[in-house]
Amino acid sequence: MHPATPPSAPPPVPAHGPPRRVLVVEDDPTVAEVVTGYLSRAGYTTAHAADGFAALDRAAEFRPHLVVLDLMLPGIDGLEVCRRLRRGDGPAVPVVMLTARGEEADRILGLELGADDYVTKPFSPRELVLRIGSVLRRAEAAPPPAAPAAVLRAGDLCADPGGRRADRAGRALSLTAREFDLLVFLMRHPGRVFSREELLHQVWGWEFGDLSTVTVHVRRLREKIEADPAAPRLVRTVWGAGYRFDPAADEPPEDGPLTGGGLP
Repeated sequence: MHPATPPSAPPPVPAHGPPRRVLVVEDDPTVAEVVTGYLSRAGYTTAHAADGFAALDRAAEFRPHLVVLDLMLPGIDGLEVCRRLRRGDGPAVPVVMLTARGEEADRILGLELGADDYVTKPFSPRELVLRIGSVLRRAEAAPPPAAPAAVLRAGDLCADPGGRRADRAGRALSLTAREFDLLVFLMRHPGRVFSREELLHQVWGWEFGDLSTVTVHVRRLREKIEADPAAPRLVRTVWGAGYRFDPAADEPPEDGPLTGGGLP
C-alpha cells in the first residue's frame, strides 16, 4: 500500500535554525523513497532504516529530532522499536507512527507508548510533512517561565503539575505524559465543555489531526481516574459538544446515554 503523491510541492521548513533530522523507518522501499524525498525537499535532513533492529542502531548514530515509524517491520515491529526508544533517560524523541493497519487497538497501543501522531496508509506525503512540522514545533516550543504550579484537587483526585504526579485517594496514578497533560488541562477548567478539536489544539498543540486521538486518551484517562469508567463522573461526555470536567464527583452522572453521532 503506497502513499498517494499529490502534484503540489511539500511545504517549506522554517528557515531559522539548523535543519531538523528525521529518521524514516519503513521497509517498503517505494514508500521510504517518497517520504524521504518529500522531507528532503522540505528542508529536513533524513536517514532511513528498513527494519526494527536497524532503526535502533540508526537512531543511536543519527540522533534524530523525530522518527517516522512504520508499525509493520521485519525483525522487531514498530511498537517494540517505540518502546525501546522510550527507555532512554534523555528527552523522548517525537514519534509519528505510520501503518497500513487502521484498527483502534494498534492506535491505542501506539498512543500508550507515547506516539505523538498516527498516520494511516494510503496517505498524502504533503500532509505527513505538515504533521511532522506540527509535532516538531510543539516538541521544541520554549517552556513557559518557571512558576510555582498550584496543586489541583477534585474530591480525592489530586494532580501536581510541577511534580507531574497524580493520585486518587492517596494511590499514585500511572498516567502517560499526554494523559497527565489532558487531566491537568481539564482540572484547570472545571465545568467548561471542550470539543475534541479544542482539546487537540489546547493539549496536543495541533492545528489539525485525527480526532480519535482525543477519544482514545479520554477513554484511557477515565479507566485510570474514574471509579466506574463505564459511568464516568469526573470526565463527562456532553452529547454533541465534547467533554467536561466535573469536580463534583460525588453527584450522580447527569448526561444521558449516547446515541449515534455522539462522543464516546
